[in-house]
Amino acid sequence: MQLTKAEEQVMQILWGMGEGLVKEIRDHFGDPKPARNTVSTVIRVLEKKGYVGHKAFGNVHSYHPLISKSEYSKSQLFGLMEGYFNNSFPAMASFFAHEKDLTVAELEELLEDTKKELSKDKKKK
Repeated sequence: MQLTKAEEQVMQILWGMGEGLVKEIRDHFGDPKPARNTVSTVIRVLEKKGYVGHKAFGNVHSYHPLISKSEYSKSQLFGLMEGYFNNSFPAMASFFAHEKDLTVAELEELLEDTKKELSKDKKKK
């Protein structure tokens, strides 16, 4: 599920904090800070969507992410690949290589780095 810009901002803050009160989350915004009610509303929407949970301490709530940043990133990237690149990773990689004007040497370095990462992952399993 796609998050709105405001929802994603709150999630970025929560992923960085781990957990926090509405006031603490609001304090992490740059100036001008959104209204407390705005942050509270966005958090309640995120909770309904299943992205955020809370612990209650009387009438005070501490909020925490229910989905990791890497899980969300993965779903967004795969959605991008499916929606814009006909579910083709080579097409997506080629597009970004072209847009970033990568050299052949940079692409070869990227390939070597990827091979190392895949090798590490196989050793862990």
